Amino acid sequence: MSEKTIPTTRLGAEGPVVGVQGLGCMGMSDFYGESDTAESLATLDRALELGVTLYDTADMYGNGANEELIGPFVRANRDRVVLATKFAIQRDPADPTVRHIRNDAGYIRQAVDASLKRLGVDHIDLYYMHRRNKEVPLSESVGAMAELVQAGKVRWLGLSEVSGAELREAHAIHPITALQSEWSLFSRDVEETAVPAAAELGVAFVPYSPLGRGFLTGAFANANELSASDFRHYQPRFTGDNAAKNAALLEPIREIAAAHGASPAQIALAWVQQRAEVHQLAVVPIPGTRKRTRLEENTAATAITLTPEELAQLEPIASQVAGDRYADMSFVSR
Repeated sequence: MSEKTIPTTRLGAEGPVVGVQGLGCMGMSDFYGESDTAESLATLDRALELGVTLYDTADMYGNGANEELIGPFVRANRDRVVLATKFAIQRDPADPTVRHIRNDAGYIRQAVDASLKRLGVDHIDLYYMHRRNKEVPLSESVGAMAELVQAGKVRWLGLSEVSGAELREAHAIHPITALQSEWSLFSRDVEETAVPAAAELGVAFVPYSPLGRGFLTGAFANANELSASDFRHYQPRFTGDNAAKNAALLEPIREIAAAHGASPAQIALAWVQQRAEVHQLAVVPIPGTRKRTRLEENTAATAITLTPEELAQLEPIASQVAGDRYADMSFVSR
């Protein structure tokens, strides 16, 4: 194929080589309103053509529906795809805002078998603990995950939304290949402890929501503009006075985008991609999209390099953001 594909990097010291941008598949099945299945599947295929090889899902996305959706694509391209999925979050069908976090060994063993069955594969490449339950020792949870590697059900291990201290403790139990947490121009708290620890240990960083749940694209200015089923209605940053204050923070992003002949989304992604150079670690953001046009826009951002002056112009944004990432931040280590 003559079409240029995105560059590659390695996840962790001994992990797989992947495209420098992955694909978050959650929205194809859940959380962001109605989705077009045919277009979602076409987006998976197009991503592979462009060099995207890390595909991210979780057992709680659509209560398993997302794993089932991408399963045929993964099986058809098994030698080219790095499959990442997660366990730990149990949803309450009666209340979309309620979550239960399970990290106990017995649950982990059940969860991996359920995911393997839904995906229709014999192993998961990168298996994340989606959230940390502090009442369960990491020796139990990461120890159970290490057993999955020994059993051949999982190849590499990952964590999500943990602190630098927790990452170090887990890595001492079994090598951690990747840490996935929210990281964007709107969310930079990971730079306090998690990013330095990952860089020190040789752990790759996989930023989710690098576009600030889509807010950084300028596609919406308030959750009221979104469908009633969109879970961003429950996120403080996108409603009321917070939304109005945060929308005003996008102006420098738009200015830089205009200078590059790019979109605001591409500037936001370019900023995240350049964290690899700033912090000296592998960084593979996983913007989620259900459309090929957005995918092509996102991957094109890997070719954009922001100048020191532009980076300085973007630097103050995160400190001015109004509202927390979630209404309940108790399940996020800080």
